[in-house]
Amino acid sequence: MKKKLIKRQIIGTVVSDKMDKTVIVMVERLVKHKFYKKYIRRRSKFAVHDENNACRAGDKVLITQSKPLSKTKRWRISDVVEKAV
Repeated sequence: MKKKLIKRQIIGTVVSDKMDKTVIVMVERLVKHKFYKKYIRRRSKFAVHDENNACRAGDKVLITQSKPLSKTKRWRISDVVEKAV
């Protein structure tokens, strides 16, 4: 019996749209410090596949994990949550 892979989905902000069919999305998360118990912001940047070049810098997007598309791309744009002003 084959296991079904659950695809991760994350909301992030587009920080760069200078490439063709690729955008860079920054995702922020809160992590609790082990000793001080204070919440710290951690940021990660992902190279995301944007088939129609629809996203611009500042857009909030929902990205979904996918099979490797290139050396660095492992995510696809699922939905544009909020357009930049």
